[in-house]
Amino acid sequence: MNKLARSHNWLIYQLIDPPLRERLRRYATGSLVDIGCGDKPYVEMTAPHVSEHVGLDHEASPHHRSHFDLVGTAYAIPAPARRFDTVLCTDVLEHLEDPRAALAEAHRVLKPGGYAIYTVPLFWHLHEEPRDFYRYTRHGLAYLFEGAGFEVVEIVPLSGFIATFSQELVYFLYRFRLHWINPLWWLIPILGTVIQAVAYVLNKFDRSYAYTVEYLLVARKPVADADGTAHKGS
Repeated sequence: MNKLARSHNWLIYQLIDPPLRERLRRYATGSLVDIGCGDKPYVEMTAPHVSEHVGLDHEASPHHRSHFDLVGTAYAIPAPARRFDTVLCTDVLEHLEDPRAALAEAHRVLKPGGYAIYTVPLFWHLHEEPRDFYRYTRHGLAYLFEGAGFEVVEIVPLSGFIATFSQELVYFLYRFRLHWINPLWWLIPILGTVIQAVAYVLNKFDRSYAYTVEYLLVARKPVADADGTAHKGS
């Protein structure tokens, strides 16, 4: 279980972690930079595939500095160009005022032929305010990443309507757990677990991806020809 998962949100990590684990297996190699790493919850997941997991976060991050290998921002990564083989960035892009600049910087530090792996929300409530700026469609993501010089490899929706609605419903219900003497303090976690469990099963059959809670995107930095043009390579 993802160490970020709690009784109210384990569903979202059940939706994210299996496809993310599979993409890391396929695409992650060498030195990886984890942009907006927080508490580095994906170290164990990346470990079999990379030789180095470098966590980057900013000076004012609420997370403990012991998890950071680099202190900087998504706009100014303190590393030379072409330093990393893989970029990982999970649920950070919505918190950046200028996603174009952030993607340009990720492109700068990524080696040609390297892969960038992102998770990005489409339907999610406001969080970490006031630094919560955007939500993204698959078309907007393709536009932004291609504009930054990446080749989009895949954009994968992670849920249908039922799972998206159910996870948000559980978050909403938890607002009523005001105090332990309130009966709802004890009942809501039970109800939330049932809702998430049912949604997890039904999501296996739900194809209403227009309502996905978020996308998993894989992009590649093209390999440059000797004349400086870009081409697709293996």
